[in-house]
Amino acid sequence: MDFNRQNIFQATSAKTAVWDAGLRAYMLKVYNYMATGVLLTGIISLISFKLSADISASGQIIALKPYGNAIFNSGLKWIIMLAPLAVIFYMSFGINKMSTSRAQTVFWIFTILMGLSLSWVLIVFTGVSVARVFFITSATFGAMSIYGYTTKRDLTKLGSFLMMGLIGIIIASLVNIFLKSTMMHFVISILGVLIFVGLTAYDTQKIKNMYSASDTIETSGKKAIMGALTLYLDFINLFIMLLRLFGQRR
Repeated sequence: MDFNRQNIFQATSAKTAVWDAGLRAYMLKVYNYMATGVLLTGIISLISFKLSADISASGQIIALKPYGNAIFNSGLKWIIMLAPLAVIFYMSFGINKMSTSRAQTVFWIFTILMGLSLSWVLIVFTGVSVARVFFITSATFGAMSIYGYTTKRDLTKLGSFLMMGLIGIIIASLVNIFLKSTMMHFVISILGVLIFVGLTAYDTQKIKNMYSASDTIETSGKKAIMGALTLYLDFINLFIMLLRLFGQRR
């Protein structure tokens, strides 16, 4: 009897070790995709900024170059702004029909488009403040993602509450386009930070729970890409909300 119990315990321990190793590999893939996507977005934003404006020695913008006028002051800006949203919908509704390699390609295209659409950040805010807020965002995101990965608490109810809050700030942001209220802008930014901090933990736990040891390589790969897309959006939105609060304008 003791021998059988020992065999059962060893078999269970072996299965647990295999599952843990698979989960770590899966989450590492998610974070690698996400981090590479953020890096690619940053590089494209910087290149786009350099091509957009003439900068003085003091860091002030002297004038927009033809490329800058094209992406900021023409109809092209709407295409650049809306293209990433179109790609998100395409990936969300079409991921099951894609191969992993196609999903990867679409994800990289998305991060490049985001780099173009976010180049305005370097036009509006100083490089030093952008760098400072980026590091604050990275530290906050990392801490909350670790919490979401390690906590035993079920964050499902929190996620539902945060999604309602997200819808609320989207509506408020649209309304404030017409009202142009500084106070509402400030409140939306604070609430946005709190919501995306919470969503980082919630989404990390959700992505972790999506893992299954029985998944094929193809299925696991597509789950990792969609998980990376989710965390990428949490990071970028948290960065923008913090930048609205702490960024120093040129």
